[in-house]
Amino acid sequence: MRSIGEMGRASGLGVSALRFYDRAGVLVPARVDPATGYRWYAPEQLDEARLLARLRQAGMPLVDVRLVLAGWSAGDTGVVPRLLDGHLRRLERELADARGALSAVRARLGAEEHSMNTATTTAATTTAATTAAARLTLPAADLAAALDAVRFAVSADPELPVLAGVLFDVDGADLHLVATDRFRMAVARTAATGHDGDRAAATVPTPLVDAMRALLADDAPVRLTIGADGVELETQGRRVAGQVVGEEFPDHRRLTRLPEGRRLTVDVPALRRALRAQDGDVCVLVLTDTVEVADDRAAASGPAGGSTGDRVGVNPGYLLDALAGAGEEMVLEYLGPKAPLVLVHPDVEDVFSLLMPVALDA
Repeated sequence: MRSIGEMGRASGLGVSALRFYDRAGVLVPARVDPATGYRWYAPEQLDEARLLARLRQAGMPLVDVRLVLAGWSAGDTGVVPRLLDGHLRRLERELADARGALSAVRARLGAEEHSMNTATTTAATTTAATTAAARLTLPAADLAAALDAVRFAVSADPELPVLAGVLFDVDGADLHLVATDRFRMAVARTAATGHDGDRAAATVPTPLVDAMRALLADDAPVRLTIGADGVELETQGRRVAGQVVGEEFPDHRRLTRLPEGRRLTVDVPALRRALRAQDGDVCVLVLTDTVEVADDRAAASGPAGGSTGDRVGVNPGYLLDALAGAGEEMVLEYLGPKAPLVLVHPDVEDVFSLLMPVALDA
């Protein structure tokens, strides 16, 4: 017999996925310990789990997966090929539709880009790297804290190089640092002096960000220069410089323009302990007057401890990243089950992060 963790590693299905397929009646463990609730799988269930993983990887709807597994286990040689062929035709139609939609988007963006290139106000409104350098001065400790607050959200996806760094956005006397990997976004603001010109922005690649952070060891003044082609940081006679990312970073001001939500105080140490006890890539938060993590059985039947409240799915690792460096308390702002969760430091509201929820109906 295999435990749920062993079954997950052998089949390629995550632990949370195995729990879901058990509750959905698709892959029910051979034995569930009545005292502990631990799931155990028979050796012959491994092939079924691997087939299930492949079918879900191919995007087959769960209703069809049930039929394929039932036909396969019964040795039905007729229904399974028809279901596979039908799913393949559906994917081909969806791909054709997606290509058509993206072609229309490209055509529209091309027309808008042409219009922008011929407009006389382009240079004043662009949010990409600016032609005139911005030179500013700020304390090393302030810049270090801001970098630490956003570094965790930098993307590691090689297909999205535009997100593989931190946006340095200078607007008046404020320096905004922004990072996102599409699933979460972190924003920090710190005051600076020396720049009173137009807005300047550039995306600093991750290796250069880490090199900058390594020089910020004390509270000495830092001189930061942000230009169209590169950035330079100098402090106490030490200097690091490099090129910036040549693509435009998403407009964080638009993405963070959210309505006010319900604000809950988070007991950070307690939430950390609960999140570290999770062994999957999805957990359920129960939001009442507090923020709790539902255990396996509570997630299936209702909120933790039988309490009523809003339930929202999150990636526990991502939420732990957002809690790193926090004190005893944080504020969680809840806007709805499909809206980003906003995590704010109660005493530093210029530092916050957004975390996209995970759909629980899946």
